[in-house]
Amino acid sequence: MRLPPLQSLRAFEAAARHLSFTRAAEELFVTQGAISQQVRQLEEYLGFKLFHRLPRQIHLTEEGVQLAHATSKGFSRIADEIERLKAVEETGVVTVSVLQSFAVKWLVPRLGNFREAFPDIDVRIHADDRLVDLHTESIDLAVRFGSGKYSNLHCELLMHDESFPVCSPSYLATHPPLRTPSDIAGHQLLHDATVVMDHPHTADWELWLDAVGVGGIDVSRGLRFNSGDMVIQAALIGQGVGMARTSLAALDIKAGNLVRPFTQSVASNGAYYLVYPEDHIKRPRVRAFVDWLKNEVAATLKEIDEEGASANANQ
Repeated sequence: MRLPPLQSLRAFEAAARHLSFTRAAEELFVTQGAISQQVRQLEEYLGFKLFHRLPRQIHLTEEGVQLAHATSKGFSRIADEIERLKAVEETGVVTVSVLQSFAVKWLVPRLGNFREAFPDIDVRIHADDRLVDLHTESIDLAVRFGSGKYSNLHCELLMHDESFPVCSPSYLATHPPLRTPSDIAGHQLLHDATVVMDHPHTADWELWLDAVGVGGIDVSRGLRFNSGDMVIQAALIGQGVGMARTSLAALDIKAGNLVRPFTQSVASNGAYYLVYPEDHIKRPRVRAFVDWLKNEVAATLKEIDEEGASANANQ
């Protein structure tokens, strides 16, 4: 059997609860006549009376009592489920797809700040260098490095990046001096060989050396890694001089675990973008994470600017 129109059931439920068409009308913001008409249409649909109508009052029939119990219980369960779903949207889980290197060296170290601000929202990190399908893989949003061209998705610039050499303080102290970029010729090079979508040279020694005007250095030698965080790790343990990106090396430089032997840096040929289907931002938990992420990026860029200004002042 098909269910009666929801509007008529809602009118009946309110009238049965109040035993008054007038008070039901006030609750539902309609006229008393509208309630009476909806109830009458419901009775016609069902084929039996729901109310005994007296001059100044109404009473439920036996059938009306049974239906009132069912509709009250039904609407209550619907309301409870809506509240539960809203609570899930406002808390619950936010799933973020990011490059492994960005997750390890930038996002994960800062997640404690998000947990402090939003203790009811759990974060699931989906570290993957491939471009996942945000429409079908149950992922709320992604942070991607590339050109910013992602069809059928909202895309906004999150952060530009720069590349520059780094090494550990102990390496710098125990190996031949690095006074000018040409001194790189005598050192073990650590290469970021990550192929990131349409940008296969995100932190490339050849690009950096060309930018600082140094030629004749064999950049084919050295250790190569398919993730930028591994370049950082190799540099941290003194394996050589790595070509790093600001986003991945900033925390270790700030902590003094890595140093920049040269001040020159070059703009990476890509940038970080925030990417998600348009409707995902309507979810409160996703909006909370996006806003937090933007604030963290702004704080990171401010620290980098301040450190750069301090380093220039000390030269």
